[in-house]
Amino acid sequence: MAYQMMSFRSQTCLLIFLFGFVGLISFPVEAALKKYQFDVQMKNVSRLCHAKPIVTVNGRFPGPTIYVREGDRVQINVTNHVKYNISIHWHGLKQYRNGWADGPAYITQCPIQTGGSYTYDFNVTGQRGTLWWHAHILWLRATVYGAIVIMPKQGTPFPFPQPAREFEIVLGEWWHKDVEEIENQGNQMGLPPNMSDAHTINGKPGPLFPCSEKHTYAMEVEKGKTYLLRIINAALNDELFFSIAGHNMTVVEVDAVYTKPFITQSILIGPGQTTNVLVKANKIASRYFIATRTFMDAPLSVDNKTATAIFQYKGVSNTIIPSLPTTLPNANDTNFALNYGKKIRSLNSAKYPANVPLKVDRNLFYTIGLGMNSCPTCINGTRLVASLNNVTFVMPKTALLQAHHFDIKGVFRTDFPDKPLAPFNYTGAPLTANLGTVTGTRVSKIAFNSTVELVLQDTNLLTVESHPFHLHGYNFFVVGTGIGNFNPAKDPAKYNLVDPMERNTVGVPTGGWTAIRFRADNPGVWFMHCHLELHTGWGLKTAFVVEDGPGQDQSVLPPPKDLPKC
Repeated sequence: MAYQMMSFRSQTCLLIFLFGFVGLISFPVEAALKKYQFDVQMKNVSRLCHAKPIVTVNGRFPGPTIYVREGDRVQINVTNHVKYNISIHWHGLKQYRNGWADGPAYITQCPIQTGGSYTYDFNVTGQRGTLWWHAHILWLRATVYGAIVIMPKQGTPFPFPQPAREFEIVLGEWWHKDVEEIENQGNQMGLPPNMSDAHTINGKPGPLFPCSEKHTYAMEVEKGKTYLLRIINAALNDELFFSIAGHNMTVVEVDAVYTKPFITQSILIGPGQTTNVLVKANKIASRYFIATRTFMDAPLSVDNKTATAIFQYKGVSNTIIPSLPTTLPNANDTNFALNYGKKIRSLNSAKYPANVPLKVDRNLFYTIGLGMNSCPTCINGTRLVASLNNVTFVMPKTALLQAHHFDIKGVFRTDFPDKPLAPFNYTGAPLTANLGTVTGTRVSKIAFNSTVELVLQDTNLLTVESHPFHLHGYNFFVVGTGIGNFNPAKDPAKYNLVDPMERNTVGVPTGGWTAIRFRADNPGVWFMHCHLELHTGWGLKTAFVVEDGPGQDQSVLPPPKDLPKC
């Protein structure tokens, strides 16, 4: 009996040892398939003492967060129940060879019509961090937006201290009236539409606005713990400062790319951009305001009201009045904006290298300008427009990617100029004469795997202004930026080619320039535009047609069967 008991114990120990040994072996984890259903539907929502119906996804404002892991396959079926056509863009996802899932209406797909459905089917490859999704037609992204959280592969830690908890913080704008009516009214008059009535944090303007007792976002924290805030600027037309009263933030990621950590009291985040920060709850247990307001250093009218949320320590009474941040920059603080941008550097570690193109195959120089074209029915007989290299982009009626893939003639031209046809003193005295632009659906053709340097130059056509530019299908490296006119003989010598920030959306400073580099290794048609919705509607946009490569996996994938028709 004793022998049998010993034998049983020995076998049991052997099994435990074997199972423990097997548990130490690293097996590859299969990528998961994540499925979501997005029902685009109307929902009555009340803010600032006013109720109105808004377009939402699944009746939520903001919309649902997409949670995935690096390497996952994602299928999101979008069904349109509203009167507007709809398309959804997964902002910052590279969609390698798969522009069919990118989402901008009339660029990579025709929009989903009322009663229709379309499944966005894509892989999350080589990316982890915070991105976001939004409507990409008309001004519907005013209320149709949400976060995308991409966790690292299983077993891969963050390259920064593990937070106790994470929060998504989505910044937006709110209008009393129907946003599409406001946009249409502006277009009919040929003037800018009315600015927003409030900014929001997770859809709520906060207690500095009327009727907002129920419309204030609060996050509860415990003293001594560190939290990761995933901050997204979903505003249509405003770059925003963001700060937490009494607390520092450590920036660790922008646009789903890890950065060298740095401490700051405030951040600047442009429309379309994301920023991850660590915040340690290390102050006196109380209630502190989180605040956001507009950055604008040009002589233009903006919504300058401050939206607030509450950073609340656990166990603290709700009756305590929060304190406002004293470090939130002034609305026109150009120095903060420029210095903040210089602090952002790619992590550039062995695991997360910054593969900056050192040799350039194609040099592009695009001027950003405002203009006025004839409009007999408009209030002043002219319509405000915007242009790149004096070309105001006209949206096609057939999606560009479909026209390119199926060789449909007459939809677009590939003669977009690589540089201005008539150089001038771009940032000199304001130019108010000869402001007409040429119009057309003109794009640039780029050879597969070539390296591109693009300099975006602001101009004083009507006025200088900061512009956040987004390139679909790619990340790029911001190798240089400056104030005044770009000098091709001197400025490249100052480029950062070691650890420049890697982004998908970058701000061109007011009266200045920004230089970016990328390798064109993603075939298809990729939209590039100002992420101020006002300027995009005025024509401040173009596209790159990146040619197929010679390899089997270097050409655009076949289109899905349920691709919407125009």
